[in-house]
Amino acid sequence: MSDCLFCKIVAGQIPAQKVYEDELILAFRDIHPQRPVHILVIPKKHITSLATAAAEDVDILGRMLLKANEIAVAEGSPNGFRVIINTGEVGQQEVPHLHMHIVGGPDPVGPMLKRI
Repeated sequence: MSDCLFCKIVAGQIPAQKVYEDELILAFRDIHPQRPVHILVIPKKHITSLATAAAEDVDILGRMLLKANEIAVAEGSPNGFRVIINTGEVGQQEVPHLHMHIVGGPDPVGPMLKRI
């Protein structure tokens, strides 16, 4: 998609601090990190969200998850990390291109959700 922020990063039109790249996915540092380790992992193919992923995307989704530990350890979170995929309005997805957050660092991440 020509107006998609993450597609522009994949195309090299917008710079990013890349930490991993292969033929299916790209991982880069979040520009507003919430933890000492905060990496975004995106498919190079435009997939709007996890809700719109199709059976043909299984290799991409699997690669994203399988590379998470390797990326987290390489970036300084060897004792664990959290993976977050926000989906749609309720999930507070801000960029309409599927992306996975890897967050971690030396200290525990904290509670996953606040009670309502």
